Amino acid sequence: MKVAIIGLGHIGSSIAQGLRKRGVAEYVVGVDRNVEHQEKALEVGTVDEVLELRAAIEKSDVIVLSIPVDATKELLPTILDLLTDGQLVIDVGSTKQKICEAVHSHPNRRKYVSTHPIAGTEKFGPEAGIADLFNDKKVVICEQDLSGPEAVRKVVSLYKVLGAELVYMNPVEHDMHLAYISHLSHITSFSLALSVLEAEKDEKQIFQFSGSGFASTARLAKSSPEMWSPVFLENKEPILSVLDQYIEKLEAFRNNIRNENREGLLNCMTEANEIRDILDGKFKEIKEERR
Repeated sequence: MKVAIIGLGHIGSSIAQGLRKRGVAEYVVGVDRNVEHQEKALEVGTVDEVLELRAAIEKSDVIVLSIPVDATKELLPTILDLLTDGQLVIDVGSTKQKICEAVHSHPNRRKYVSTHPIAGTEKFGPEAGIADLFNDKKVVICEQDLSGPEAVRKVVSLYKVLGAELVYMNPVEHDMHLAYISHLSHITSFSLALSVLEAEKDEKQIFQFSGSGFASTARLAKSSPEMWSPVFLENKEPILSVLDQYIEKLEAFRNNIRNENREGLLNCMTEANEIRDILDGKFKEIKEERR
């Protein structure tokens, strides 16, 4: 199988390396406007060659669109215009509704499968590719009924080869849940980093006293601004909704601390502790007990 990776960043490079490692991709073509990314992808062996968009599509069976979500929304119809029989395109964006809407009535819509791998690190660029990134990770497929059955079968097979588990969801539901679980986490991390940088002017002290709690919470602030700013804007309404709730909780903590309300603080934190059961997987046991 010949694969084109449009956008030689962390996720696109990881897909290429994973498929190559497992002997699925016999030839990988890269497309990227960043010359440094082109050179690095060739250097680390992520791609066999770098071509312009049209040439890369003509040479490939599967096209992976791994660029910022606003650019995906604009470019995807053009790619579908160029596809011939037997070819298919997937995107890996963190938002789905507006991308799906952009090609809903496209004549080649059945050659497109909307996907979102729930995987990744804060690192970016071709050198951040990880061949085993998708092992035991979830991949969401949206609007599979609008994609051709053979296209869906091929994409499911590719992700299973990469070690992923498939989940099916509609785009609106996807964007709502991701606003709560992923997008808010990144905004929180960026905000924390900004607050610490503004309040603590001594960089040595930040480094010296940044324990595992700070490091884990601020880790996402190292993520690519070019990738995440479009996500926040494309998923504006669900994110604003969850931000309002988040700010409300922050204000509750602020008020309890200001008023020295120990009981209020304990109640907030005790309620928050319930997340442990979910993150530890105990919600499965709870569900079974309730049946």
